[in-house]
Amino acid sequence: MRSDEVRKKYLDFFKKQGHAVIPSSSIVPENDPTTLFTGSGMQPMLPFLLGENHPLGTRVADSQKCFRAEDIEEVGDNRHTTFFEMLGNWSFGDYFNQEQLPWIFEFLTEEIGLDSNKLYVTVFSGDEKNGLPKDTESALIWKKLFADKGIEAKEVKIGPEERGGEVGMQGGRIFYYDEKKNWWSRAGVPDNMPAGEPGGPDSEMFYDFGTPHDKKYGEHCHPNCDCGRFMEIGNNVFMKYRKKSDGTFEELPKKNVDFGGGLERITAAANNNSDMFQIDTLGAIIKEIENLSGKSYSNEQYTKSFRIIADHLRGAVFMIGDGIIPSNTEAGYFTRRLLRRAVRHMDLIGMKENTLSALVPVIVEKYKEQYSCLLEKQKEIEKEIETEEQKFRKTLKKGLKEFEKIEWVGVPDEEQPPKGTFAGHAEPQISGKVAFDLYQTYGFPIELTMELAKEQGKLVDINSFHEEMKKHQALSKAGAEQKFKGGLADSSEETTKLHTAAHLLLESLRRILGDEVYQKGSNINAERLRFDFSHPEKLTDEEKQKVEDLVNEQIQKDLSVNCEEMGLDEAKKIGAMGVFENKYGEKVKVYSIGLGDDIYSKEICGGPHVGNTSELGTFHIKKEKASSAGVRRIKAVLE
Repeated sequence: MRSDEVRKKYLDFFKKQGHAVIPSSSIVPENDPTTLFTGSGMQPMLPFLLGENHPLGTRVADSQKCFRAEDIEEVGDNRHTTFFEMLGNWSFGDYFNQEQLPWIFEFLTEEIGLDSNKLYVTVFSGDEKNGLPKDTESALIWKKLFADKGIEAKEVKIGPEERGGEVGMQGGRIFYYDEKKNWWSRAGVPDNMPAGEPGGPDSEMFYDFGTPHDKKYGEHCHPNCDCGRFMEIGNNVFMKYRKKSDGTFEELPKKNVDFGGGLERITAAANNNSDMFQIDTLGAIIKEIENLSGKSYSNEQYTKSFRIIADHLRGAVFMIGDGIIPSNTEAGYFTRRLLRRAVRHMDLIGMKENTLSALVPVIVEKYKEQYSCLLEKQKEIEKEIETEEQKFRKTLKKGLKEFEKIEWVGVPDEEQPPKGTFAGHAEPQISGKVAFDLYQTYGFPIELTMELAKEQGKLVDINSFHEEMKKHQALSKAGAEQKFKGGLADSSEETTKLHTAAHLLLESLRRILGDEVYQKGSNINAERLRFDFSHPEKLTDEEKQKVEDLVNEQIQKDLSVNCEEMGLDEAKKIGAMGVFENKYGEKVKVYSIGLGDDIYSKEICGGPHVGNTSELGTFHIKKEKASSAGVRRIKAVLE
């Protein structure tokens, strides 16, 4: 069964039960500054679960696009994905468990055709200290539903999830777990809920794929076991309580129902295949990766990489489709991280460079009926992915060379201990400074450094990395307060701003006019910037406008201005610009505007500089004229 069939059957089924079917909200939450992404179907519905009236009534159903950044590192097994669709239906003070459980059971067994013998459920075991009772009501409904199918539904009490491996199945069908597994509120378990917060027990549904139990997850299997035999396919939340100011709970006057079921997981169950990457949507991407790489998904050496590429690219396609362009900030950072991790695994399986975007049409084809915006934005999505891969490949080549040169922290070569012992660590460690240098100088993401280190049995001192980041930010801020030693008449705030703008101007000129442009001199005071550069002819009005626009674009990006001391040869090696007719000492200061792969300008300079381009205002070219043979002069101001 295809995922689009499952989606349609679900929405049609609940439409028959009086539900208004609504379109998916964006992956970027609306009016919710507390989170970057929509991580569940419930998220857009919270205002209505908390009492606001929904314009379409008390019964609503949808298929919601979701993204969970916290699952990025989990991708690679047969069931975890970052992007997924959540099938949902809600009752806002209308029906409750007596209607919900029979409906969802009917949908799964009759509409989808799941074998009732392979379904298992969990319910809330109660919380004595908070006076919250065991959910025997839901258990009794389940008993009757299974009995109607000729199945005796024995109850088994497990309590804390960690006891599951001890208790095991015991021939059970209905399993009681504690509040950590079968209670829902925005704050988590009842103890954490503030006064006035609603919550309630939930009842989860699991499909049994019948795979052998792996004892590394516990002596015995149980529905919440991670061995792979069981997969959760849906969760019914019964929001019936509210916490009072004295810490006790009372029943809500209007009780709500929230159901969430993973579309991909239900589809996998419908096909009785525990590998979610074999369903039609992800499977089509896997097949195309096989075509492009010449490798087989069934080869265990490559399976994990296939899954990461398929999941991460699909997630990035939907994120770009919702306007989340790769960047180094906020939500865009995760789009970038997905694509870069996918590129890394492309290389591991031997895919050709610059072919990641070739997978986009496969994804669009599978989702164009439900999400037409993907078809409308297909070219834009392909271009963003192509550009990001090219940018990262430049970073990757430089960074990998440097990564290979990494030595152990603080230990001379002749004193390095045998592998497996290092300063109290089980494995060799990469210092935070080294990791930060890879990030700042070569744009190497810290996550990739950690991933590569793990592959080589190394650790990364992540706390030290964050300390280096803080020190660097402090140094950058201090740079704006430094006095310039030679080349500037003063270090006033206005002059400092114009001096930083000169760096943006040089790089913008090179990007518009070509790499033959070099700085030939400058004169800066508090009123204006005068900048001389190599160029054989007068700039056209269009060229001047493009340069001006490019400078202002960088100013609006709020790029940080960062300083690092290094040897002159090293500065040249990393591409730092400079007036090399000047004499430099053995150590120079290199000012970078931007961080990581988004560094816009790198220049050898004495300062002073602002801490961030957002301090500059608006850049305007007042005049452009000849200065001498082959040299042009620009006069500009900040307004």
